[in-house]
Formats: sequence, C-alpha cells, structure tokens
Amino acid sequence: MTAESKPSLILSAHAIEGRLPGLDPFIFGAYHQDFYPKGNGQLGPDPALLAGREIGMDFARKDGWNMYHGDSVPGFPAHPHRGFETVTIVRKGLVDHADSLGATARYGEGDVQWLTTGAGVQHGEMFPMVHEDKDNTLDLFQLWLNLPAKSKMVPPDFTMFWAHDIPHQVQTDAEGRRTEVEVIAGDYVPVDPQAAGGVTEVKALRPPSASWASEPGANVAIWIVRMEPGSSLTLPAAAAGLNRAVYLTTGKSFIVGEHRFDQRVMLVVQSDQPVPITNNDSEVIEVLVLQGKPIGEPVATRGPFVMNSEQEIVQAMRDYQRTQYGGWPWPTHAHTHGKSERFAQHPDGRVEKPKA
Repeated sequence: MTAESKPSLILSAHAIEGRLPGLDPFIFGAYHQDFYPKGNGQLGPDPALLAGREIGMDFARKDGWNMYHGDSVPGFPAHPHRGFETVTIVRKGLVDHADSLGATARYGEGDVQWLTTGAGVQHGEMFPMVHEDKDNTLDLFQLWLNLPAKSKMVPPDFTMFWAHDIPHQVQTDAEGRRTEVEVIAGDYVPVDPQAAGGVTEVKALRPPSASWASEPGANVAIWIVRMEPGSSLTLPAAAAGLNRAVYLTTGKSFIVGEHRFDQRVMLVVQSDQPVPITNNDSEVIEVLVLQGKPIGEPVATRGPFVMNSEQEIVQAMRDYQRTQYGGWPWPTHAHTHGKSERFAQHPDGRVEKPKA
C-alpha cells in the first residue's frame, strides 16, 4: 500500500455527553468529578447541605457534587453485577469497597481496582469524605470491560493496582514540554525512546487471569495521557484489527493527526497506525486511550448485568433474587471504613496494603 492510499487515521468522531461510549471489548466508561466540601466527622457532608437534593437519587450536581444513591455518605450502596469487569481508576479522593464475598477495601489517590464480577457479586462503592479541615474532591474513571462467554461465570474477585506500582512514562518533546503516560493495562512502547529518557518499553501490571486483557493477542490497553500546553506525543501503532479509541476527557482542544477538535470527543482510530496528538489548549489536557481485540460475541445488557442473551439476563436476575450473590455480611448496605488507611482484604482473607 502506498502512502497516498493509506487509510485515514480517524475512522469516526463522537461528541462526549455523559458516559464515555465504549467499543468492544469495552462497554462504556463513567467519569465522576465531585467537589465535595469538608466532611462532618462521619464521612459525609454537613446535613444542612443536603437540603434541596433528591436523596437516594442525587445526580443534579448541585454545588458541584452529587450524593448519588447515598443518604449520609455519597456513593453507591450495595448493588449486584454479573458477567463483566469494572476497572476503577481513582485519581483523587477515596472509595470504600465492601462486597457479598466478605471482601472489603479502601483505595484511592491514584490506586486502581480491577474487579471481575464473573458469576455474580454484590458490592458497595462509597465515597468517604475523610477530611474535616479541607475539601474532599473526588476524581475517578470507571470502565466496564466485557468478559467473553467462557469467563462470564468465573468466581468473582478483585485485583488492586496500588498507585506506587502503576508505571508512568514521562517524556519531553523537542521544546521541553512534558507529557506523562499512565500505563494501567497494555505495555507501552514509546515511539521516540530518546524523548522518553532512553526507555524502549513500559511493562504494565498483570491483569486478572480471567480478564479478556489476559487473553493472548487481545492487546487490551488502558492509558491515560496528560499533556502540557503545546506538547506533542505520538502513540505507538498496535496490531491491525483492534478497536482503538482516543478520548479527550479533560480540556477543550487537541489536534489528532491533521484534525483539530475543540470539544470533549471520542475518536475511533486505526489501530495499526501511530497516532500523533498535540495539546492545542492553554491548559493541561488528559487523553484516555482504550484498545483491544473485539470479543465479537452478542452483548445483552440490563442495568448491572452484561451477558450474551436476554435469557441469560433473566437468569442472572433470578439467581440474584434467589441467592443475593452470597448475601450481605456487612451491618449496612453503605458500609464504610471510618478513619482507616488504604487497604484491601480479599475473599480468601488475604490483606494487602500499599507501601508507605
């Protein structure tokens, strides 16, 4: 193929409104940015600040934050899932996890939780406002990554990627402007090793064994790119036949290839071509990169369930009504962890903590 006949880098462009659209194997992504005020000593806001909110269903962003489904502490009390994975990337703030298997965790400030819901689990995700002397800003992505049919009924479990273990690649362009790539999944190979300080490859942490990201040849990648104003970076080409999407999630303007975009946007790009990106904004921008070999199976979704057929969705609901996916061993459906430091306790009782 000659250079003149090379396919266009950008296959399609989609404005982002609300959720981040997903491409197989990803289902969708959610972005939460809440400017929570000082805490009241009980992990929630001053009760006076709850006036005018629809408690239990608060998504109006009054004063720049939501209670979501929480009543006194913001977040998402116990709810079920089956058939997929959540990858929760917490850049600021904390998340208190509790689940029907007796596992529990507090994570955040750069940590990632990779949860395989598999055959079914209930979990709660609360956002504790631990600081009483300053604001409690929360900033997180949650990505839903599908499981193939062969793995939809695996035992549920989760893997922690603590912030200090997640690799970051910092490089500078010819003018000394800084770009940082956070490598959450999928090895990253800098196009310009010299600009990357001589680094030729950044190895990602190992995803859960049942994940599509562990499938040979799946080439799943999750990268977050932070770019200073005016900086440029070229994402490496990957294999042909993958789904690859580039999202402008923070900022107002960037240039991809030869095209400028002045809004939050999702770009579907050729997976086997390098992707040149320039920050055309006056502020730092963030770009989310998701890629993977499509699973290529039928997808049936209803609320918190992702299966391959409507019959399997109905069965998932029946199983939940019958078993509660193991029940709920915690005193409340909005279980939190007081003043605890970050930790994780797994279903087998194993406890881990981030390095000091």
